[in-house]
Amino acid sequence: MARIDQTDDWRERHAPTLTTFEQLAVEAYGHLPQEFRKLTTDLIIEVADFPSDDVFEDMALETPFDLLGLFEGRGITERFTMETGEFPNRITLYRRPIIDYWAENEETLGDIITHVLIHEIGHHFGLSDDDMERIEASVEHVGN
Repeated sequence: MARIDQTDDWRERHAPTLTTFEQLAVEAYGHLPQEFRKLTTDLIIEVADFPSDDVFEDMALETPFDLLGLFEGRGITERFTMETGEFPNRITLYRRPIIDYWAENEETLGDIITHVLIHEIGHHFGLSDDDMERIEASVEHVGN
């Protein structure tokens, strides 16, 4: 007996592109508390499919799917003065590992992106995992 999925038309859908993924990340960032965002104005947030070869080797990853996001730079707690020539802190979200994680779990893609973003921004602030969980709990869920 043939069945037709009438809930959504998944036959015509594709995995989100880098551009779409970046839009999801910007939307997730926009839902963070304003006090939190105010302190991250110099932070660069970007999206890539996978970690670079250098990151892969430096972090001794087993597969390129092992890393969902990465904070690069010096956390605010480590910056006593701004040094000349220092680059702004950067967060990279890795699209393919996040999509893989999404496929294996029962969370929305928006919630996963928000979680990874908060976790990586937490490194920018030098926050503990408990601090990050409290901030994440205060975030409006995307689409609500």
